[in-house]
Amino acid sequence: MYRFLLSWRWAIITLIGLLLIPTMIRLGFWQYHRHEARVARNQLIAQNLTSTPVAFDSLTASGRAVPGDLTWKAVTATGQYDAAHEFVIRSRTEPGGSSIGYYVITPLRLADGKGDVLVNRGWVDSPTDTASYPPVPAPPGGQVTVTGRLRGDETYANSGIRDRGGLPDRQYKLINSEQAAQRTGATFLGGYLELALPGQAAGAFPEALPDPEHSDIGPHMAYAVQWWLFTALVPIGLVVFARREARDLAAAKKQPAPELVPA
Repeated sequence: MYRFLLSWRWAIITLIGLLLIPTMIRLGFWQYHRHEARVARNQLIAQNLTSTPVAFDSLTASGRAVPGDLTWKAVTATGQYDAAHEFVIRSRTEPGGSSIGYYVITPLRLADGKGDVLVNRGWVDSPTDTASYPPVPAPPGGQVTVTGRLRGDETYANSGIRDRGGLPDRQYKLINSEQAAQRTGATFLGGYLELALPGQAAGAFPEALPDPEHSDIGPHMAYAVQWWLFTALVPIGLVVFARREARDLAAAKKQPAPELVPA
């Protein structure tokens, strides 16, 4: 009854099934490892966000990249804003919304003289004329202490942003301390501070950026389970199809042969 399993057609079907099983198992583990990486990343973010703020210049220095395990760590910096070298970062989404606007980046000259820190003061909406500099609330004058999150320098490689060039004056695509140093001649500490506590009256500062999303809820674990379920379905499917074909062949043999009608 199952001699058809020795046919070339079933040999090819079985070979495809045997190749699919390890492939889907590996895809399941790939998604599972992505889930584990997401959990580890989110745990690090949650730990850094709730850490006791430390001085910005204790974690980085001029020309030094911010280590990944320090990203989002709570930091403080004391100094005076350098509004003359303020600039904006184009094409950034409104916090919690869909409008496209700008991040306002203002250098802060540290009171201890160790250098300048780029401070992302938040988001502002785009003007009607996108070639014009947007209206930006002025930073507070005098010496201030700011608290925020430590972020690494953005690059075209790690941000996925394209360098299209030809941007208006004081408008850029990336928050990058080395590029700011080249433009101004000042000494900037690596990375930047993303402001968490504006410390000004409502409406007098750019819209503050929220904490990053760090929930463990994600699709990767579900995808892993799906791939492993598909793996289990392959042999079950082969058995079901084989039994169905055997049943159809047996039914065909039981049918009487058609009678020949004499000419």
